[in-house]
Amino acid sequence: MSKDLTKKAADMLLSGATLLSEPCPYCSGVRVMKEGHALCIKCGREPEKKEIPIRDEQQITKTGLEITLEKKLLDLSKELEHETNHEKQQEILRSINSIIETIKKLEKH
Repeated sequence: MSKDLTKKAADMLLSGATLLSEPCPYCSGVRVMKEGHALCIKCGREPEKKEIPIRDEQQITKTGLEITLEKKLLDLSKELEHETNHEKQQEILRSINSIIETIKKLEKH
């Protein structure tokens, strides 16, 4: 995941985007959605219905830790949406970035 994608996702979240519970159909990464556009934080792609590849069973299976981290991302996204304190927003974004990096490391193994 590039720093540009991380920054874009954080900016989207700050401007009202939400994290999706469905993973990216290309790489199983976490996606952020705003105004009907779902951006994958891992690969940067926005899926088009006619291009969605069929994933094998290994890609579909997630560990309990991955599921827990994705739920935490959703919780933090909701918290960020309602937070008005700038310092608290920055703290939440740092937590989100840390979780995204952890998920990325887990997906490599």
